Amino acid sequence: MIKMARQYSGKKGKSGSKKPLFSTPKTWVRYSPKEIERLVVKFGKQGIKPSKIGLILRDSYGIPSVKEIVGKKITKILEEHNIKFDLPEDLESLIKRAIRIREHFKKHKHDMTAKRGLILTESKIRKLVKYYKRIGKLPKEWKYDPEKAKLIVS
Repeated sequence: MIKMARQYSGKKGKSGSKKPLFSTPKTWVRYSPKEIERLVVKFGKQGIKPSKIGLILRDSYGIPSVKEIVGKKITKILEEHNIKFDLPEDLESLIKRAIRIREHFKKHKHDMTAKRGLILTESKIRKLVKYYKRIGKLPKEWKYDPEKAKLIVS
């Protein structure tokens, strides 16, 4: 097993809970793969993001893992049914975080910890944008602009 280090510190990664290596079908799940796929599509058409769909299915429907039962991730199911979002979810959340840090930084100009957080967050945004352009999820001419970020996300 490979241990991952933190990206912006000299420390090793945090330990946490891991999913079991071998998954056995859960006998208590009452939904068939087709029904679960229909639920994912229904929530996707309502504009709910994939991570939120996973939480809803886990908490309200008792479905522990969509991938384990259906064999496909939630984003893959949504793509197959032509349900797409403007930005990938992880990129959107990073942009929202950068906006919040900028708002904080306007009020507290001497908060250098916030300044470092902003630098690191925007670095992650640039890396993700580069990756998504390479794999074709973002158009080649798409560019992150901190001034226009509020318009992109809202």
